[in-house]
Amino acid sequence: MDATPRPDDPSRCPLCGESNRCAMEIERETGQAQPACWCMEADFSEDLLARVPQGQRRMACICARCAAQAALQD
Repeated sequence: MDATPRPDDPSRCPLCGESNRCAMEIERETGQAQPACWCMEADFSEDLLARVPQGQRRMACICARCAAQAALQD
């Protein structure tokens, strides 16, 4: 978790700042069709979503690592 989250970068996780590897963002960025993103099937708890800073909500996907760590804590 050494990257700083930035609200203007939808390719970065709003919690840790690392690449979120969201297929939807990759498709938007490259114009190349991508398979369905893992995040479309993920269940993000209300607690996890509440940790996203207010100004970054609904702006970028939480990365798989942060989502997995939160699931282990639930």
